[in-house]
Amino acid sequence: MKISTKGRYAIRLMLDIAQHSGGENVSLKDISERQGISLKYLEQIVNALSRAGYLKSQRGSQGGYKMARSPEEYTVGDILRVTEGNMAPVACLEGEENTCPRKNVCPTLKFWTGLYETVNSYLDSATIADLLRSMPNNDFEYYI
Repeated sequence: MKISTKGRYAIRLMLDIAQHSGGENVSLKDISERQGISLKYLEQIVNALSRAGYLKSQRGSQGGYKMARSPEEYTVGDILRVTEGNMAPVACLEGEENTCPRKNVCPTLKFWTGLYETVNSYLDSATIADLLRSMPNNDFEYYI
């Protein structure tokens, strides 16, 4: 499994908003400059995160983005699933139900299921707040 730049940048974007919002909107231009990520690419990411209900947007001179909930309520897994899709290591585990015709005789299904559960558990064990606290300058206050 490899996380794309879209997934990695989405995490950085959420961290940046949490760190710099102070209850106010954060402009995409400012995030782009701080993170060294193109504005066009960030627009794609915020669209996905906004559609998922993770970000609120506002237009105008005081416009920008802020989190819809507190940083403690967003796991890394939540964000990656929006940007990367399902984190299943094999196709047969992507849906709600495994419809593979070999599922009852597959000698590797238990292994892949264990890997999938381990990955999801790890991704869901860290929140944006956890990542913020691990940053060198971890003095932050967040307001919704």
